Amino acid sequence: MQLFLASLVFVVTLILVIWQPRKLGIGYSALAGAIIDLLLGVVNLHNVLTVWSIVWNATFTFVAIIIISLILEWAGFFRWMALHFARLGKGRGVRLFAMVVLLGAIIAAMYANDGAALTLTPIVVELMLELGFTPDTSLAFIMASGFIADTASLPLVVSNLVNIVSADYFHIGFVSYASVMVPVDLVAVGGSLIVLYLFYRKVLPTSYDGSKMEVPSSAIRNRGTFRVGVLVTLLLLVGYILSGTVHVPLSVVAGAGALVLILVAVRSSQGVEVSSSTSVEPREPSTVEIRRLLKEAPWQVVVFSLGMYIVVYGLKNVGLTQYLSMVIDAMAKGSPLFASVGTGILIAFLSSVMNNMPTVLVGALSISAVPVTGVTHSILVYANVIGADLGPKLTPIGSLATLLWLHTLKRRGTDISWSSYIKTGFVLTIPLLLLVTTALFVRLVLL
Repeated sequence: MQLFLASLVFVVTLILVIWQPRKLGIGYSALAGAIIDLLLGVVNLHNVLTVWSIVWNATFTFVAIIIISLILEWAGFFRWMALHFARLGKGRGVRLFAMVVLLGAIIAAMYANDGAALTLTPIVVELMLELGFTPDTSLAFIMASGFIADTASLPLVVSNLVNIVSADYFHIGFVSYASVMVPVDLVAVGGSLIVLYLFYRKVLPTSYDGSKMEVPSSAIRNRGTFRVGVLVTLLLLVGYILSGTVHVPLSVVAGAGALVLILVAVRSSQGVEVSSSTSVEPREPSTVEIRRLLKEAPWQVVVFSLGMYIVVYGLKNVGLTQYLSMVIDAMAKGSPLFASVGTGILIAFLSSVMNNMPTVLVGALSISAVPVTGVTHSILVYANVIGADLGPKLTPIGSLATLLWLHTLKRRGTDISWSSYIKTGFVLTIPLLLLVTTALFVRLVLL
């Protein structure tokens, strides 16, 4: 009976999270499920404390990174980068396509997949309009920017919320994680570029008129925040690397960077700084804008992480994760390559139907119950991350980043149907998933 109730609560909670009723949102939808589990006795207060110990660092790190992304976007940093990358296209359509993909990979790596979805998508839409591309061509660039946001979110612990959750759960340091996943991510980015090109090559333009684009410097809206933002980004990377040595949580490092940028943005100016080559109407005072940006930060993710993971922990309490452990254990007893590819595909499909946020913890809880050590255990841990990062591209409900990306596009007049997305997602994701999980095997076993 408890198994049925826990499963029912999970399904209903997931439906509410995806549906996102206005009065609840993702956070309170998940919290409602957690409260129901508490009332039913599926979880207890000790479980709540256990879940909080797992997710607090990941959640606040993620929120801090998104705040940094929003402030940098407000300062014009990402549009400045996009214009520079667009100029590297040198008038050739295929080259511009590659530059957009590489830009998305860089943003996803440093500012998380949700940061890439929030900042890059509007810029790509605007760029397509400025260059006068056809709807089919524009859709190719837009889909590429959305696809790469998740597939390139492997390299660093901070590149994806599920990465942070998994690294915290298995006590993997920033440098140790990067030493494994940076090479794997290079394969993921290269593979993404190839599959995206093969899929969209017929609609890519042979050339474009670069003179239609504004000069990169004109994109800078607030020079003070822009300059400090570049410095903060570099210092954050150093801080992440040192965090394991000095035993400082990543959330403290990212939070310090966010706080510095907030203070600088507020003090930088009461209006807006622009280059002399542009004419921009004065904007609201920066203090007002920063308040708006902070309000737009994903604070509900804090509540969502706690609520959703409590619901998932309820599944563990009633024994549901034991079945997944049995499947993973069977794959682990095979070859290391089979363990990597099999676990990655399994977690990817689970992520595509039940969202990658709960899936990564379900996977972690299941893997921790599998009696393996050494390289096989490492393969399972990292394959779980790969599946949770790439799997969401199979369906629109696979990740919050994808839902956010689709919502952003719809607001800007581009409506992508779920059927169209799923058809494209399967064609693009399956070969990439096989390639990247194989690359993980090579990295951990052969190198």
